Amino acid sequence: MMKSLLEIRRDLHQIPELGFKEIKTQAYLLEQIKALPQERLTIIEWKTGIVVKVEGTLPRKTIGWRTDIDGLPITEATDLPFKSQHEGKMHACGHDLHMTVALGLLRKLVDNPIKDNVVIIFQPAEEGPGGALPIREWLKTEHPELVPNQIYAFHIAPEYPVGTVATRPGLLFANTSELFIDLVGKEGHAAFPHQAKDMSIAAATLLLQLQTIVSRSVNPMDPAVLTIGKMYSGTVQNIISGEARLEGTIRTMDAETMLIVKEKIESFCRATEIAFDCDIIIDYGSSYYQVKNNDMLANEFLTFAKQDASTTAIVCDAAMTGEDFGYFLQEIPGVIFWVGVDSPFGLHHAKLNPNETVIDYLVPFIESYFRVLSK
Repeated sequence: MMKSLLEIRRDLHQIPELGFKEIKTQAYLLEQIKALPQERLTIIEWKTGIVVKVEGTLPRKTIGWRTDIDGLPITEATDLPFKSQHEGKMHACGHDLHMTVALGLLRKLVDNPIKDNVVIIFQPAEEGPGGALPIREWLKTEHPELVPNQIYAFHIAPEYPVGTVATRPGLLFANTSELFIDLVGKEGHAAFPHQAKDMSIAAATLLLQLQTIVSRSVNPMDPAVLTIGKMYSGTVQNIISGEARLEGTIRTMDAETMLIVKEKIESFCRATEIAFDCDIIIDYGSSYYQVKNNDMLANEFLTFAKQDASTTAIVCDAAMTGEDFGYFLQEIPGVIFWVGVDSPFGLHHAKLNPNETVIDYLVPFIESYFRVLSK
């Protein structure tokens, strides 16, 4: 028998794992899934993820639900009796709660199936390097029968109270890309600067140039952010640095704007190589496509939520948040929505502690909506 959802959430909270390393998480999820009656279930593993199909009673389409399963490289600072047992790792973005709700939905659908098929995707590596795109492509190639006709997901929102859902038709989250720039010159003694190639100066100059991209190369009506959050260079005070590194993030509301920003970054890096006689390596790390809800499905979802007596529905603003669920929505119509969890600490905070009563609210809410979708 599957454990209670509260037990599941607390068990999962203790075993956070990073992207594509969710070994214990996958094993735990499989244990709970296999504790359910299996007559209507098809279970397929992909890397550290899982795809589960629930056969409908009279299927005409397949409805998808996606949950992310990975944790973050953050040291938990709560005093919870079920705090993380994995040093330096934490479910600080609510994925433990996301998984718990997905298992709760699965149990509801097994006990009382809807007419249509449902596919629940337990996706690894949302926080990086990105699991949505490769699992989507794997499904299309190896299991096209499991590709849903429409797909849904949620993300916890610490700032909203329990019982609040928020989303919008169209663009909800931005295009995002990590940015890592390594500059390689030549180390030297501080007394002989002419014999060195100073990467501290090169990096500082490049950083200032990068800050002109949004203000001078991007249409001011197209929101964009280019932030360098970390810069380091050098070893001691009397040695000219031969290496430097800039680390940052790019966020845009338009996919074309992302290309413009990256082209300008590469132009400035080429110019810096010439000016400072150095080599520069650019790594964009994890890049996520914009999250754009289907207009019709988002409006239908909001209409349902507004009619639900236990729910406050909000049409929220778009945000510069990144989420790789956008790769699903790129090809499959669907909706992702915020769900309030009433926490004083925000996402990616070491003291994030969602209100667990959201589980008992959200599972029946989603189940009810899936029954409406299947009518």
